Amino acid sequence: MIGTETMLLGALLLDAALGEPRWLWSRLPHPAVLMGRCVGWLDAHTNGGDHRRLKGCAALFVLVIGAWGLGSLLEEISPGGLIDTLLAAVLIAQRSLVEHVSAVASALRQGLPEGRKAVGMIVGRDTAEMDEAAVARAAIESAAENFSDGVVAPALAFLVAGLPGILVYKVVNTADSMIGHRTPRHEAFGWAAARFDDLLNLLPARLAAALILLGHGRLTGWGLVARDAGLHRSPNAGWPEAAMARCLGVALSGPRSYDGEMRDFPFINPEGNRSAGAGDIDRASRALWRSWLALLLGVAVLALI
Repeated sequence: MIGTETMLLGALLLDAALGEPRWLWSRLPHPAVLMGRCVGWLDAHTNGGDHRRLKGCAALFVLVIGAWGLGSLLEEISPGGLIDTLLAAVLIAQRSLVEHVSAVASALRQGLPEGRKAVGMIVGRDTAEMDEAAVARAAIESAAENFSDGVVAPALAFLVAGLPGILVYKVVNTADSMIGHRTPRHEAFGWAAARFDDLLNLLPARLAAALILLGHGRLTGWGLVARDAGLHRSPNAGWPEAAMARCLGVALSGPRSYDGEMRDFPFINPEGNRSAGAGDIDRASRALWRSWLALLLGVAVLALI
């Protein structure tokens, strides 16, 4: 029987080689899209009236149990681990992440309006008034955070709990992105999804930071990364962002606007360059591959053991 480590190794390589084939997902719904539909249905049909936090907990329970059950069933019928490997490759998003980040650099070279439009496709903040440095910082932050959420976390979930694990992680992460917001509609209903997503990402975020450092040959500097991670509003996102900021020598985070309101967030790696540009986004894209290689080598060692 093929081990989980070997299947994960294959999944990482498949994703790196193929990414998200447009010809396939233009004909079939992506698993993440199907998860989003499930979350949307529960939101539309159960998020109302009294006891919204309790209803949100129940909705998350249904999503988690459903994902675990489906993963267990697919594992049982998977011939030689083929379904496990293919689905894990689909749910790990290294190549598509690099492509989206690199697209911002290409667009920014065409002009600031193009750069704002491109970065607006991968971040949730206001982009209309961004200058070049703000566009670049947003792209680099997205690269770091999504390396954790989209690559390291699902890979670790698969390594620990196989197909059920990665499906549970992805459905919780999808729920958090859709309903885990402090808005009048979702602050209570999405509370459980947001908190559970924070819990599931505690270890992956720190592992992602370590991989980013290792990918750049840095065996020291963890104390400074931890210091800067503490400046971030998120308990997890600050770790890979702080590591990326250190390795690239740029300052990340800082003031930005959400829903027309400017928020004065502190800079991460405040000593770094605050005038980042398209070239720094390119370096972030290369950093993603170096960090991915560190992850791949780690999984290969586990497979050999």
